[in-house]
Amino acid sequence: LFPLADGEEGLERALSGLCQRATLAIQNGYTILIISDRGVNANHVPIPSLLAMTAVHNHLVREGLRTQVALIVESGEPREVMHYALLIGYGASAINPYLAIETLEDLALRERLPGGMTFEKALYHYIKSVNKGLLKVFSKMGISTLQSYRGAQVFEAIGLNKAVIEKYFTGTASRIEGVGLDVLAREAVMKHELAFQP
Repeated sequence: LFPLADGEEGLERALSGLCQRATLAIQNGYTILIISDRGVNANHVPIPSLLAMTAVHNHLVREGLRTQVALIVESGEPREVMHYALLIGYGASAINPYLAIETLEDLALRERLPGGMTFEKALYHYIKSVNKGLLKVFSKMGISTLQSYRGAQVFEAIGLNKAVIEKYFTGTASRIEGVGLDVLAREAVMKHELAFQP
């Protein structure tokens, strides 16, 4: 998270702090790190989950510490197959899409799921569909296992400037430049303000 009032500088500081805390945690013997946006409130904006994931992953690669830890993303953002594919492709060992799960639970409680489906059944179908979607993405890229895909960064970035690519998406191909961290921070703040309207 980063303070709402701090904008771009807050996002950059938060990413730097996140990376440093990851390094310290590994030095203190932790083998599982959870990158979470659960503390969101009216004054704190969530760092986009893919940006947080890739910042920590690439920082740990540069430090030579990446193989010592599993990175788990706990976020309200992932809901579509491509969200999961990107997070895993940039190093996530596991993903907890808590908002998607809570949404299914809410729909079941209000009896809005088709055919009176239970929450457990809806969650089973959701996980199964995400898994099948991921397998389809892997196979289209010529990759047969999740292990081969995790952290491979087999994407091309479109619309991010060179500074963002070099610092956070290290090694990702990018032929078309675009926005910097300032615009990413502004977009995160706009989404946050929309969610916390009076």
